[in-house]
Amino acid sequence: MTSVGIDTHKATLAACAVDELGTAVAEQTFGNDRAGHEALEAWLRTLGADVIGLEGSSGYGAAAARHLVSRGFSVREVPPHLSHRERIATRRPGKSDPGDALAIARVTARERMLPPVRIADASEDLGLLVQARDELVAEETQVRNRLHADLVVLMPGYGARVANLVAVRNRKLIAAELASLPGIRSELARARLGRLDEIGRVIRRLEVRLAVLLGDHPLLSVPGIRALTAAKLIAETGDVRRFRSADAFAMLAGTAPIPASSGQTDRVRLNRGGNRQLNRALHMVALAQANHHAEGKSYVARKRAEGKTWREAIRALKRHLARVVFRVMRRAALAVPLAA
Repeated sequence: MTSVGIDTHKATLAACAVDELGTAVAEQTFGNDRAGHEALEAWLRTLGADVIGLEGSSGYGAAAARHLVSRGFSVREVPPHLSHRERIATRRPGKSDPGDALAIARVTARERMLPPVRIADASEDLGLLVQARDELVAEETQVRNRLHADLVVLMPGYGARVANLVAVRNRKLIAAELASLPGIRSELARARLGRLDEIGRVIRRLEVRLAVLLGDHPLLSVPGIRALTAAKLIAETGDVRRFRSADAFAMLAGTAPIPASSGQTDRVRLNRGGNRQLNRALHMVALAQANHHAEGKSYVARKRAEGKTWREAIRALKRHLARVVFRVMRRAALAVPLAA
């Protein structure tokens, strides 16, 4: 059985084939363009490749992944944390693209539960909108902090009159006072105030587009999940049908606990692997349920009664939510596709 690993870069694709024992049998580098993809396909057919592992199928490897899937190859997504661990064990000196491809190939040969690569669909659009909004929110925070530093100098004690720089009413009051102040600092402060208003308008437009794209997706009926969280869950998951089970989805999300038993001690430990963005989204849902919804409160209370700490109870709730989210998204994928 031949497994192939592909390390993706902007201009090149480094490929390595291994046998069932993980021994490298062939290596080659191809261009990351149409001609390179066709040459890669011909090379894979010559080898009789059974399964292909690809790291970065949502980035530099997206076009290669689409090409190989369209040609009938079984292409799997290899998480970077798995290939990083394997890279250490390859015993090749230094770091090189062929060495990285070897590590990816060995992970592909060993791990039979790797999910198929993601192919662009409506979830990609959601992800782009969520990412754009997150970037703007981060910029908004930076601009607001700079403006605060300016106002401390220009208008000492302004905080006693204005509670925050978030409310539009408060920013209008600041703008009125800044209008009569001379100097470069006040000029920059007025510009930053205007930038805050501009960012806010773009964020609201993005949120409207997200809501339209989500439509009445069934995830919105799950307690603790609102539009932004639903968009993040869908965007990070992609086509949920590529996962064989809820357990495979939980492994991707990093919510499946890892056994850490020894002797007479039977326990599990925190899973720090998986998709951390997906894990964070589930964590926010778990906190919302644990604090504001009867079902989540009851679940956490039962776990605490079993002797678990608050953090352990929240982790258990996240694992439970991974199953719930998987079932809801799977039903939606089969019956209620995302709006175009």
